[in-house]
Amino acid sequence: MSERPGPSPLPESAPVEIADDPFPLTESTDQEPTQRAPRSRTRTIVLSSLLAVGLAGASVLGYVGWRISSQKDATLTVPATVAGLSVDTSEEGRSTADYLLTALSADVDLDRAVGAVFSDGSGNDVLFFGGTTLFWTPEDDLKTAFGLVSDDQGAVTGLHDVPAGEFGGTMKCGTTKADGADMPVCGWADHGSLALAMFPGRTVDDSAKLLAEIRSAAQTRN
Repeated sequence: MSERPGPSPLPESAPVEIADDPFPLTESTDQEPTQRAPRSRTRTIVLSSLLAVGLAGASVLGYVGWRISSQKDATLTVPATVAGLSVDTSEEGRSTADYLLTALSADVDLDRAVGAVFSDGSGNDVLFFGGTTLFWTPEDDLKTAFGLVSDDQGAVTGLHDVPAGEFGGTMKCGTTKADGADMPVCGWADHGSLALAMFPGRTVDDSAKLLAEIRSAAQTRN
């Protein structure tokens, strides 16, 4: 009786194919850093931005603090003569200066106030008045002072910045009406002083330059 042949054995090297392409048997963890990277970059950008804003804010505060500290201790005096002008010591001149000081002090809280009428002999007197204290918002206080002139003479129009000179702060000029004619009005303010002057018979440009000369002679800092 002959033996029946058994099934042919599979070659040992033949692979068992399950899919056309190979695939991993476990989930890869390589994608986690890729997914976390955008969050990490976003966090870095946000922190860097906050740091930049914080440093900028500190710089601004530091500058403002330095400016207040350097300007707050100011003194104003009335020079006897300045730029070809001399103080009018007549009764009328003194009463006019006193009136202006009373009006200014009613609207602006001052530690010390000064005022004078300067005369050049031609009748075009300069009315100067101001004072000293700690001004936290000089520009706003200067606008308040210009409002005082508006109440007495009519609105001050055309206000604009002019060079403030060596003492810094803000200086502005405009015009108001006096006896039907335009009269320049200029003023300055910093963290330690504020002053206004009215210049009948002069141009705005000449008035700005004259106020800068008066300020150089009248203001000092401790």
